[in-house]
Amino acid sequence: MTTPTPTPAAATTRAPATLRPYRRSDADDLYDVCVRTADAGGDARGQYASDRLVGDLFALPYATLEPDLAFVVDDGTRVVGYVVGTADTPRFVERYRDEWIPAIAGRYAPAPSELTDDATPDDVMHYLHEHPERLLVPEVAPYPAHLHIDLLPGFQGRGLGRRLLETFASAAADAGARAVHVGMVSANTGARPFYDALGFHVIDVPDAGPLTYLGRATRP
Repeated sequence: MTTPTPTPAAATTRAPATLRPYRRSDADDLYDVCVRTADAGGDARGQYASDRLVGDLFALPYATLEPDLAFVVDDGTRVVGYVVGTADTPRFVERYRDEWIPAIAGRYAPAPSELTDDATPDDVMHYLHEHPERLLVPEVAPYPAHLHIDLLPGFQGRGLGRRLLETFASAAADAGARAVHVGMVSANTGARPFYDALGFHVIDVPDAGPLTYLGRATRP
């Protein structure tokens, strides 16, 4: 009888994992981890015309434009988690518009001029991509850094997420940011205890849409 080959997530559940700085050669793994955790923490593969779309909004722009603030979890064979972000959200928005949008021009269909009730998931992502100013929320201005953190399910609950976040927070503090925020998808109820345990509190943002904004100091 042939022994089944385990899936990557199952095969790596017990593997040792280390945290290290991001390398350009990690890009494909970042795309993969991003889409496999993009549905409120669940797998979003197949939900968009390209499985790389969410990575081109929420992972690779940061790793490319702010590599000194990008860190990954490596299980010895591949990247299984990461944290990316910026210490200066207004500056990042400028660079996203001036550098990232031109860098991937033509990769996806043009965004609709506005989002309507019949907008497709791809429409929504294309619109978000072409409107990076959405990140400039006045209520979070006192928390100038922001981040995105994702970890494959088989590696959650092992303290790796905490290490990623604290590593990012320390690096953001060294870069001059005194506080950091996250825009957590409210439907991702499993993520809230993680942020609560790391000292995040709710930032009151009226009309926050599908997000809950959380913030804390970069240093204790």
